[in-house]
Amino acid sequence: MTAISIPNTLFTGEPAPRDFSARIRRARVRSLRAAKAPRHYGRRALILLAAVALPAFAAPPEWSPANWGSEIGATGQVGNQVAPMPFERPGDSFPGAAFYYLANDAAPPALGEGVHSDAEPAPTEVAVGPAARAMRIDNSGVDRSRALQCLSAAIYYEAASEPDAGQRAVAQVVLNRVAHPSYPKTVCGVVFQGSERNTGCQFSFTCDGALARVPNRMFWLRAENVARAALSGFVYAPVGLATHYHTVAVHPYWAPSLNYLGTIGAHRFYRFGGAAGAPATFRFTYLGGEPVAAPHARAATPGAVEAAPDPVAIQRAYDAGLKAAQSNAYLPGGTIAAATKAAPPPVYSAELQRRGGDALYRGDDLPTSTGVLPEYQQSGRWIAQPGA
Repeated sequence: MTAISIPNTLFTGEPAPRDFSARIRRARVRSLRAAKAPRHYGRRALILLAAVALPAFAAPPEWSPANWGSEIGATGQVGNQVAPMPFERPGDSFPGAAFYYLANDAAPPALGEGVHSDAEPAPTEVAVGPAARAMRIDNSGVDRSRALQCLSAAIYYEAASEPDAGQRAVAQVVLNRVAHPSYPKTVCGVVFQGSERNTGCQFSFTCDGALARVPNRMFWLRAENVARAALSGFVYAPVGLATHYHTVAVHPYWAPSLNYLGTIGAHRFYRFGGAAGAPATFRFTYLGGEPVAAPHARAATPGAVEAAPDPVAIQRAYDAGLKAAQSNAYLPGGTIAAATKAAPPPVYSAELQRRGGDALYRGDDLPTSTGVLPEYQQSGRWIAQPGA
């Protein structure tokens, strides 16, 4: 009989193993439409309602553009306050410069306004006299860069806050002076003329200390664009051949003596009358030679300073010269008045003196012409009385 061995593990008292069972909870499967559906409808509607209703409760009962600026100023006192520009403060505006100017926006045109037929004549601007010609400065880089800097400074310090038309008018006045024989022939020479004097400079910003102020970059770039266009040949016709202007706040002594052209922005523009303002007097040909773009050194003695050009005296001098030329052009007997001192007689050599000297070149023995019609017999002779 064979003995059977039983493992001891069955008698250790441990429970017999049994099958393991567990209950696993499966996630609910959602459709694609349900996954994309928005959630929190009530919360979103509440937030939207609060965003719409809050400004209505916070706004003042009566709003107007007038109290808008005061409210902005009141809040600025609590936080960071932005300092105004120098030209925005009337008390800090330097003499001769334009005060702060803000052009009012025009009302939008009505339906059909400004519509014209092609058969109508083209609209024309108001005539202010002859217009200037283009002046192109395409010389070396030194001349152009200096001219651009000087003209930009004149536009900025004289009309920084003017509209585009006011800045273009100032630039045209500077170029008109360059073309006029009574003023320097360079842009920097015109802008800084008289800057060696304490008073009496042609542009006040060159002698009153305004150049010590650091220009605002945005306004400087705007003035520089206007200057660059003027130096490239742009002509602002509405000011014609104007050589002078002043702000509407002053009335200089020379204003009644010159021809008033009109007001653009905060400046009134004038041009010479008579021969001084004639188109033939101006020469819009740039010759170069720009000086340094800086004010002139102050003279040690007042006697060394050149007197400021008087516009009334310039106009009178041109008119007097024109009258003198017209009255002395012809003298009785059909001879022309000598404009300069008579030239001395020529000196001949001994051989030419022996042959006759000056008589050899007079042409006294020329043959007389024959067969000339009576109406052409006086051809080549000076007219004693013009118009006869």
